[in-house]
Amino acid sequence: MTAARYLCLAVPAGLVLLCGHLERDRRSRTAALLAFIAAAVGLAVLNEAARWYSFAPVHGTFRGMPIDLWLAWAALWGAVPVLSRRLLPVPVALGLLLWLDAVAMPALHPLVRLEPGWLLGEAIGLLGVALPAQLLGRWTAERRHLTARVVLQVAVFATLLLWLLPTAAFESGNGSWAALAALPLPGLIVLAQVGLLLALPAVLAVREFAVRGGGTPYPWDPPERLVTTGPYAYLANPMQVSASALLALVAGATRSAVLGLVAIAAVAFGIGVARPHENHAMHARFGALWRGYRREVRDWRPRWTPYRPGRPAVLWLDLGCVECRAVGRFLGERRAFDLTVTAARDHRTPLWRARYAGVDGHQERGVAAVARGLEHIHLGWAYVGWFLRCPGLAGLAQLVVDAAIAPRRPAGREPMWWSRFPGW
Repeated sequence: MTAARYLCLAVPAGLVLLCGHLERDRRSRTAALLAFIAAAVGLAVLNEAARWYSFAPVHGTFRGMPIDLWLAWAALWGAVPVLSRRLLPVPVALGLLLWLDAVAMPALHPLVRLEPGWLLGEAIGLLGVALPAQLLGRWTAERRHLTARVVLQVAVFATLLLWLLPTAAFESGNGSWAALAALPLPGLIVLAQVGLLLALPAVLAVREFAVRGGGTPYPWDPPERLVTTGPYAYLANPMQVSASALLALVAGATRSAVLGLVAIAAVAFGIGVARPHENHAMHARFGALWRGYRREVRDWRPRWTPYRPGRPAVLWLDLGCVECRAVGRFLGERRAFDLTVTAARDHRTPLWRARYAGVDGHQERGVAAVARGLEHIHLGWAYVGWFLRCPGLAGLAQLVVDAAIAPRRPAGREPMWWSRFPGW
């Protein structure tokens, strides 16, 4: 059984080295690493849910799964197909993996115990884990499908941060999910609300990377343009701050000292490793723009007022609308920084909703436009704006405004009497 475990790890490791040697493109190699991480996280989740296989009790396991098989599986389902993508299209790669599993898994008995119908379960696992991991790696290597890349990355790293790391900490120390499940419902609701507040800067920072920078949070798939808006107008590394704070929150809720140490280690890693690497890379890419930004914005302590690049953004509002006039007056009274409020009738094309235009040309409409305006006041109102722009909530907020507050209509015209009713 020991020899089989060594062989199962050595063969995929050798394939990774061979394919990595043949694939000289650095971006493809880093994309393969991302696919490996995605497959590893997905396999950990699959191991919790799968009932069509199990493992014999052996040393060196995580939640009953031998770690060597876990790593080998992740390499075969993630890294190898991405490194060999020029030769193996996705359907061919999935077919080969299904054939390999059909041959290898029965041969691994008694280490691997298979239940009736396991082959169907294996096909489901390939579609649910291997396929997304390969697509993420291939799209990253080829810089395609930015929105899908970001969504998949968020799913992978959120699962890693909020489930896999805590579970590993519980396995090696104290604390458990049972302590969280034992909380009364009001406590769980409060905990969820605090978690949302802590996660909000990271969620909006990821979105800002995509829509303003044209990139993702993965260090080797970064934005093409320097991002200094949204949460980055107040904090230089909102994702690291949110991640560390969420780990500390989960550590407290689950009473895990080990996870608390992981949260401290995450801060130390950000300060001692990630920060010097980021400063070197960003200085090389953006030069004076980066230096000017970093003189004003700190890593772990947010500004109260937003970073000011020097050129104002524009918010067009229908000043013939009572609600819109109130929004403009609200922003004016609070002296929003680097924001010019302009009558919508002066826009070069007819506007049906409020419109925001940043100095980089990025535009938002409706509630999202007003939320962008709030980000120009101070951190407190910026948080409100981030909440209104949060994926999922933004669409709901727009529906409420259209139905009950300020119906959609051309700027400069008085609303017809029927437009006051929902549905028109």
